[in-house]
Amino acid sequence: MGSESAVEEYEVIIIGAGVTGIYQTYRAVKAGFSVKTFEAGTNVGGTWYWNRYPGARFDSESYIYGYTFSEELQQEWDWKEHYSGQPETEKYLNFVTDKFDLRRHMQFNTRIEKSEYNEEENRWTVTTEDGKTAKAQFLVASVGILSQPHMPAIEGIESFKGDYWHTSHWPKAEQDFSDKRVGVIGCGATAIQLFPEVAKTAKHLTMFQRSANWACPLRNSEISDEEQTDIKSRYPEIKAKMDKHFAAFMYEPDPRSALDVSPEEREAFWEEIWAAPGFKKWFGNFHDIFTNEEAANLMGEFAKKKIRERVNDPEVAELLCPNDHPFGTKRLPLETGYYEAYNQPNVKLKDVKSDPIEEITPTGLKTEKEEFELDVIIYATGFDAISGSLTRMDIRGKNGATIREAWAEGPRSVMGIAVPEFPNFFITNGAVFCNTPTCCALQVDFAADCMEYLREKGHKNIEATSKAEQDWVEHCAAATQGFLFEKQEVNSWFMGTNIPGKTRVFLLYAGGAPAYRESLSESAASGYDGFEIE
Repeated sequence: MGSESAVEEYEVIIIGAGVTGIYQTYRAVKAGFSVKTFEAGTNVGGTWYWNRYPGARFDSESYIYGYTFSEELQQEWDWKEHYSGQPETEKYLNFVTDKFDLRRHMQFNTRIEKSEYNEEENRWTVTTEDGKTAKAQFLVASVGILSQPHMPAIEGIESFKGDYWHTSHWPKAEQDFSDKRVGVIGCGATAIQLFPEVAKTAKHLTMFQRSANWACPLRNSEISDEEQTDIKSRYPEIKAKMDKHFAAFMYEPDPRSALDVSPEEREAFWEEIWAAPGFKKWFGNFHDIFTNEEAANLMGEFAKKKIRERVNDPEVAELLCPNDHPFGTKRLPLETGYYEAYNQPNVKLKDVKSDPIEEITPTGLKTEKEEFELDVIIYATGFDAISGSLTRMDIRGKNGATIREAWAEGPRSVMGIAVPEFPNFFITNGAVFCNTPTCCALQVDFAADCMEYLREKGHKNIEATSKAEQDWVEHCAAATQGFLFEKQEVNSWFMGTNIPGKTRVFLLYAGGAPAYRESLSESAASGYDGFEIE
């Protein structure tokens, strides 16, 4: 037997090399820390590495999703489309990684089996699946909010003889569906992007829909040379708008209530934002669309009218009209040609709310009343969001405390970034109701600045206090009050209700990006109020 390999020593260990992990690595390297970033994939990208299904793309504008830490990078990179597709996005993240020479600090194709804090050594030890270990003073989990896929508990899944995948584990090789009977289970944002693309070539395509979702037109287009020049000249202005917006987008909500204008004015306004690209239908709407059920339902009736205009079969159109939650209370998908796909002769919509799926068979799928012969099954069944990527990991703090146990009744933290009993451990997954890269960057900057502060002051560790945790939990609960997301009939990954047995609680901070930024800044400016430092 060979001798046991030496333990690798670092100052900072980062888990994940997606959008956030790349930036966290950049900040740590720039500050002069020795750093190792572990990534399960074979390359950088995170979400944009794993989710390579047809139609995968931004539904935030490309130029607000990209990094803002380097003006040189912003001027150098040309986004090709207003809403970038997965291939270009993956290319961008590789470009950034190489531009700042970060790849040499990363180790790919490596999953972390266990992370454990040693109080005597004041160090974290991470153990990889192949049994190797590394130690560091600081541990950062940049594992994303939508990185733990959820497979439904349907009998017989593994008996299926054809190809089947969760959308987040799409094969790298291009798939040819031209002679295939394809079934899609799930109708969230991913399915709504995927479905019309598969419909273009599939011999036959069936959507197995349990609950219809609201979806609005994306209206993507290529960025012209003139637009490119304009965007690059306005990056400071764009960022200033994002800094002020509740969810860190460029849109300004209309200050009027949807109920305070005439039906004609309301209709005209909705036609205007419906014709606009992106999330303006969600975040540039009347200000009370998130809090007033009557306003949300009126918007819903407008959206239903649009669905009926685009779907030829009235029965199919009605099945595609949501009837179990107000408009915008789930994550709003943006689509291109989704509703028109149902007009194709090779496409079928199957309502599995009225006729539930019983089992997956070797040759397809059975509902209570019908059997479907399929060659491919695509599971667009979402994620164990926010907390799932952390609770699935064996992360142990002081006194054997685990994240899994600490979050058994829902995530508890200080500002979403630190947890009592877990010293020198930072979570940077952007768990804020916000343009995710923007709020992830706020967390990265907080964690990086904190590590630099401790080094400068000669401190060895920092730990969130239980009081600060309770204060933040109560603050989050108060911030969520009044939002329609919390209505009992609204079941979504926002509330964790897509996962059987998961505690129902709003999983994102709903106080808004500006307030969140202020909380982080105030803590840092006070010498990290809410934390104990040694």
